[in-house]
Amino acid sequence: MTDATNTEIDTAAPAGTPAATGFDALKGMGSEVESGPTYVQELDSLGRAYSTGKRKNAIARVWLKPGSGKITVNGKELNAYFARPVLQMMVAQPLTVTDRTTQFDVVCTVQGSGLSGQAGAIRHGLSHALTHYEPELRKVLKPHGFLTRDSRVVERKKYGRAKARRSFQFSKR
Repeated sequence: MTDATNTEIDTAAPAGTPAATGFDALKGMGSEVESGPTYVQELDSLGRAYSTGKRKNAIARVWLKPGSGKITVNGKELNAYFARPVLQMMVAQPLTVTDRTTQFDVVCTVQGSGLSGQAGAIRHGLSHALTHYEPELRKVLKPHGFLTRDSRVVERKKYGRAKARRSFQFSKR
């Protein structure tokens, strides 16, 4: 009886190969899944990293290249385009978190939405461009939430209402 069972096992799984049934088939995949995807540097023909960022209705196109730390938005300096210091800080956050404030020049064009949405779109695009230029920076930017697109947008106006949720004033008489 033992010879018959051994021959059955031998025919089912040849010597030197593990049985590929149930969870045994998944054992070899563990090391591949745990390592995660590998990211590579993505540059254009001029040595720049390009990315698109979005926030509310704003869309920003961002180009990142080695330089002195100059940030240009729609042909203007950062301080001239965003007068409020909070928005300037918001745009520069990915560079300050990664300690790259004086290593890269940033050129971006942004359209749509207001200044706050545009600053958020530039921050999102700049974060992605940094990961295209230096893929290892993804580990630094991801925990801060800079690589995640903020999907909140303005709620649409409904009929029979003054705004999206606001009702018209009620009059008793």
